[in-house]
Amino acid sequence: MLPRMQNLLANAPEANESAPIRHLIVVLGDQLDPASQAFEEFDAARDVIWMAEVRAESTHVWSHKARTALFFTAMRHFASAQRALGRRVDYWELPRSMAAGFEDLVSALTAGIHTYQPQRVVWVKPGDYRVETELKAALKRLSVPLIERADTHFLVDLEDFFDWAKGRREFRLEHFYRLFRKKLDVLMEAGEPVGGQWNFDAENRKSFGRKGPGVLPTPKRFAPDEITQAAIADVERYFPEHPGSTASFAWPVTPEQANAALDDFIQNRLAQYGVHQDAMWSDAPWLHHALISSALNLKLLHPMRVVRAAEAAFHQGLAPIAAVEGFIRQVLGWREFVRGLYWWRMPKYLSDNALNATLPLPDFFWTGKTDMRCMAQVLGQTLEHGYAHHIQRLMVTGNFALLLGVQPQQVHAWYLAVYVDAVEWVEMPNTLGMSQFADGGVIASKPYCASGKYIERMSNYCQGCRYQPELSTGASACPFTTLYWDFLERHADRFAKHPRSALQWRSRERLSSEQRAAIKAQAERLRLEFCGLKG
Repeated sequence: MLPRMQNLLANAPEANESAPIRHLIVVLGDQLDPASQAFEEFDAARDVIWMAEVRAESTHVWSHKARTALFFTAMRHFASAQRALGRRVDYWELPRSMAAGFEDLVSALTAGIHTYQPQRVVWVKPGDYRVETELKAALKRLSVPLIERADTHFLVDLEDFFDWAKGRREFRLEHFYRLFRKKLDVLMEAGEPVGGQWNFDAENRKSFGRKGPGVLPTPKRFAPDEITQAAIADVERYFPEHPGSTASFAWPVTPEQANAALDDFIQNRLAQYGVHQDAMWSDAPWLHHALISSALNLKLLHPMRVVRAAEAAFHQGLAPIAAVEGFIRQVLGWREFVRGLYWWRMPKYLSDNALNATLPLPDFFWTGKTDMRCMAQVLGQTLEHGYAHHIQRLMVTGNFALLLGVQPQQVHAWYLAVYVDAVEWVEMPNTLGMSQFADGGVIASKPYCASGKYIERMSNYCQGCRYQPELSTGASACPFTTLYWDFLERHADRFAKHPRSALQWRSRERLSSEQRAAIKAQAERLRLEFCGLKG
């Protein structure tokens, strides 16, 4: 036996009960559903719940301190609740797992299986391809049977998604969304969509205008209790060099808190969510957003509860149909859609790079230190809270990385690291597909690219910035605008005749050859400045 494995097994706990263990029930950090299928026919006398915090899950990407703290404290609260039900839980907090030499889930689970000698391992399908692959390989080596149960915390079964996807050349959200809205009878009336149309985008996605958002409702936040404080202390002790801060940590960490956060959103912010869902404003991180994505992704909150609560708000007159439909489309539509595509395309998704982008991620993504005011605002907010809303991610940080030409896998690793709601099945398709167009159009028919003028229109970030969004060359030119025109030029062969992007690319025709040359030269200087390379 290898010396390291001898050490792992020597530090593993001894089973206290004489009764043989039937099922070792593995609960991962994003599977904190009290009604999980993993507990079907649970036998308190013969089954053990196994959970572990391990260092590798915070270091395989350089995880934000708040992200790691959220996983730890939510897991610890879940374990406590399971013990209160009289269930046996073998829970490895980080100090204990590190003292035992467990660096990753494979080594920790291997020791757990040695200790308990279960007849079977039971789990709900993991949400992360990497974790599923590694743990299944370990169980195969150990010759331990596995019972994998479906994750009923989603609204669309993966097999139903695969049936929908078979034979399709294009995967479009709108087609998927309409089908499953009908199947689940959401916002439907006599077989037709409530309000007479499926999509109310024309009424949504407006800016705040010059007057700004006015007095904003304060979202419900949750002061850290003793369990959360201990989790934060462990993060600060074991990951002191990791990015971000835990100083403002106030995320929901239990199902009760998650439901309270949802109710607060429905009552106080849903009505304005639709019209301003894409708007941005300085020093206003929350605006009218729901702030429940982390609770959904950890399985503290069921998506159908979310959908029905929003639907009820419309029928009760608390919010207009445009806001309610726009919100439900994010949950029933987009969230379920990207999960299906993740499992449909993995592991190919990991290597997608359709635009052949190769540059390294600029260092300021990890520090927030940049004189681009929009980037400083979004990066600063991200590092402080582990949060930015979808347009800040897509059209500020994501747009910048796309225009610059950053290798999409580095962008993916950054998003997975810095946001508290980041779980790979949802983050990867959003980043590699929608944001970076690395999948070549599987999710989005054309790149989501825009100049500084878009940011000026949707925010006040450009006020007081040293750069001018209307300029593409010169000392005051906005880097977004320079890189936007350069991006159009570099990828003209691919998109200039594309039916959904031709109009955007045709705008290049108004530039003279001298302007194009000046833009190209300035873009090269920006790449050298931001990345230390030419590309």
